[in-house]
Amino acid sequence: MKKLYRYPDKGYIGGVCHGLGEHTNIDPVIWRIVTVFGGLGFAYLVLWIVLKKGEV
Repeated sequence: MKKLYRYPDKGYIGGVCHGLGEHTNIDPVIWRIVTVFGGLGFAYLVLWIVLKKGEV
């Protein structure tokens, strides 16, 4: 089973959406759209703080 990580070198701000995309096999752009327009900004910040950095 894949673990959820954030990839700051591959993402734009914190790499959380890229990590979600890697974990779920969904394009990170879709995660970014859902985060911005779905009002998940607070969840993004929490994941940014909690998730470990993934290896590149």
